[in-house]
Amino acid sequence: MKALLQRVSRASVSVGDVCVGQIDTGVLALVGIAPQDRPDQAAEMLRKILHYRIFPDTDGRMNRSLIDIAGGLLLVPNFTLLADTRKGLRPSFTPAGAPEMAAGLFAHMCALGRQQPVHFACGEFGADMQVALVNDGPVTLLLERE
Repeated sequence: MKALLQRVSRASVSVGDVCVGQIDTGVLALVGIAPQDRPDQAAEMLRKILHYRIFPDTDGRMNRSLIDIAGGLLLVPNFTLLADTRKGLRPSFTPAGAPEMAAGLFAHMCALGRQQPVHFACGEFGADMQVALVNDGPVTLLLERE
């Protein structure tokens, strides 16, 4: 599992002309799921996203988490994060989880996210989505499952 975090001042995801999720200050997390990923690992990744210290404290240092600032979290499924790009000029998506399995694990993450003390929204698995964001910093970090 991988999660590409972007600290944002605002972000939204739409399917067609319908906005299915939006946040103000917080984190946009693009989530890629691998075949070997499990529900406990998804829960741990969500915990890490919520507590990762990427927001400035009063001294301007990245010492505050999404929970600390009571920000928003927008989770967006993104199987292309698992692409194998080592050879050739076209990515291979073999390392990504099968759609049925990945959809279930992403739904599990969203269910857990809705229970958190942050404004939470998520994209739609398998949909052609349009993501809009204002990256703050810019701060962009890749978290990988341990």
